[in-house]
Amino acid sequence: MTKPAFAPIDFATPAVDIARRADGSMILTNPEPLADYPRHTGELLRRWAETAPGRTFLAERAGDDWRRLSYAEALAQAEAVAQGLLDLGLGPDRPLMILSGNSINQALVTLGAMLAGIPVAPVSPAYSLMSSDYAKVRHIFELLSPGLIYVERGSMFGQVLASLPLDGVAVVAAADPPVGLDAIALDMLLASTPGRSLAAVEAGIDPDDTAKILFTSGSTGMPKGVVNTHRMMWANQQQGVQVWPFYLAQPPVMVDWLPWNHTFGSNFNFNHVLYLGGTMYLDAGKPTPDLIAQTVRNLAAISPTEYCNVPIGFSMLLDHLERDAGLRATFYKRLKLIFYAGSALPQDLWERLDAVAIAATGKRVPMISAWGSTETAPLATAVHWRIESAGAIGLPVPGVELKLLPNGDKLEMRVRGPNVMPGYLNRPDLTADAFDDGGFYKIGDAGRFVDPDDPVKGLVFDGRVTEDFKLITGTWVHVGGIRVAALAAATPVLQDAVVAGHDRDRIGLLAWPNVNACKEICADPAAHASVAALIRSPAVIEHLRRGLAAYNTAHPGSSTRVARVLLMAEPPDIDANEITDKGYINQRATLERRAALVGRLFADPVPEDVIEI
Repeated sequence: MTKPAFAPIDFATPAVDIARRADGSMILTNPEPLADYPRHTGELLRRWAETAPGRTFLAERAGDDWRRLSYAEALAQAEAVAQGLLDLGLGPDRPLMILSGNSINQALVTLGAMLAGIPVAPVSPAYSLMSSDYAKVRHIFELLSPGLIYVERGSMFGQVLASLPLDGVAVVAAADPPVGLDAIALDMLLASTPGRSLAAVEAGIDPDDTAKILFTSGSTGMPKGVVNTHRMMWANQQQGVQVWPFYLAQPPVMVDWLPWNHTFGSNFNFNHVLYLGGTMYLDAGKPTPDLIAQTVRNLAAISPTEYCNVPIGFSMLLDHLERDAGLRATFYKRLKLIFYAGSALPQDLWERLDAVAIAATGKRVPMISAWGSTETAPLATAVHWRIESAGAIGLPVPGVELKLLPNGDKLEMRVRGPNVMPGYLNRPDLTADAFDDGGFYKIGDAGRFVDPDDPVKGLVFDGRVTEDFKLITGTWVHVGGIRVAALAAATPVLQDAVVAGHDRDRIGLLAWPNVNACKEICADPAAHASVAALIRSPAVIEHLRRGLAAYNTAHPGSSTRVARVLLMAEPPDIDANEITDKGYINQRATLERRAALVGRLFADPVPEDVIEI
């Protein structure tokens, strides 16, 4: 059966130049040169305050209505904050640390700091609110040496603030100041009068000055501070619009929950809206059973022009889009594009997204992705053509040099360009290890051509070089592909999984259940009492076994076949670095922390809680 056509969208023509080197490596570049871009953040904010002063820049829920901030209001209030921060003695060497989550107030504090040349460091709220020891916050505090800490509601962060040595460090709270601390009200900063000192500071900002510091844990250890310059951020936005010129047709409207302490929510989404003079509706929902209803409520009220999410977010939203025709109609009313990132989108989710788009509009909405990291601001490659399935990561964007270097039986990808970080904050050792002799950032991912004889068809992600492992037979196991295929085969039982089997003779999965889906599969009310009871349900186990058995029939080799599964009731632990804010599972950290479960997964005789396929 022929699928309906895609809704029309204007992509740049795919093109790539390839230089082959004597060592077997290749350098891929986009033949189109990178165009000019703003020198610093203040230029953009002033541009839109002058050309579209009344246009809504940011909006957030205020009861049943929305608090809206226009571009003119954003500039005026950010200037006041900027002057207030300078008056408190902040500067390039006394940065601003933010502990709370997305809000208009946080945006004003962030923009104010950038106008004043003050680096901003947004920290995952989970490190403060879901942590038991605050070790990551204390580590970041010591690495950063902030001059000021901002919190939205002071009482929520009282305990973590009490754990920090705050002598000489100001605390600013928008509301509900923390008990026992002489906190400054955000309103006092907003009452500051911008003066000549601010104008002089802003005029002196260089594109290579630090704009923000984003903390990422990587595979192991405490968070690393990725230095993000103004050049990185705005070169990256220009790179995006050159391969996706449709963005220039109208200012974007986004409804977004992705956290600003992460590069997807901050550099990709927030910066995208500011670069194009668009509007962002802040979504306080998240892809969790308790908060997805807030996302649904917001999308039922606001029709986005584009929608960005991670696979787990699409999975939970689809449950509602498939059931609710009114939600579908609003969501797709002016939607031009769906963008996914974080990890590969399972093909079953792809097909379901296609189906709901067709049900709502009679056409398919193009779905695209890209590839990069916090260290690349984040875009390094982009898909800028219509694709029929997940996995593609596109071709290098203008200004990026992508090195493909033979590494075992894979091609390791490394990146150089104006969007690549100068290094890690106060960690010259980590910075030196992150780059090769040619100045290429060693991101640790592998890629391969869709068609080696026709490189213009682009690249696909080929897993993490550091995640793949060998069985005892010496056969390589490519973790990324197996994980995505196994999750798709077991749909909708599994939420996520890690692949185990290093130095063993078979592959197994440690997996987390999709609790809501499992409840629908299992009709026994008694099994709904706890996750532990649900994952032992015969109906759930049989559904899982049947799906993975079909996968194994198609993938019978020892390096692809899933032999065993252990379903886990305990969710991923953010303190143990098992999960990031965007919901991406850290394979290495999970296997290390749950080594006892890995042993149980492969034990003989087979334990009763281990499912043989």
